[in-house]
Amino acid sequence: MADGSASVMDYEEHEKTYKNFINFAKIGILAVLTFVLVIAMIGFGGTAGTVWAAITTVATVIAAGIGMAAGNRSHIVPGIVFLFACVVTVVLTV
Repeated sequence: MADGSASVMDYEEHEKTYKNFINFAKIGILAVLTFVLVIAMIGFGGTAGTVWAAITTVATVIAAGIGMAAGNRSHIVPGIVFLFACVVTVVLTV
């Protein structure tokens, strides 16, 4: 109940947790979108698509790890991998 024993909210820790959540969400969204492109590569790219899909999957996992460690600029490396996957998917499917 309201007996006055509750501690005061730690706003600094709250802001840090929120920032980390947002960064993780950015990385997660880019990784999921990249995996959707990987599925398209496998489905429409033939043997070359399967090879590029494997390379892109490994690159996505590495980029997500780098993004987690990057702090405020967490979306840069996964974003580059996503753009690379976009170009490869278009080349393979056109």
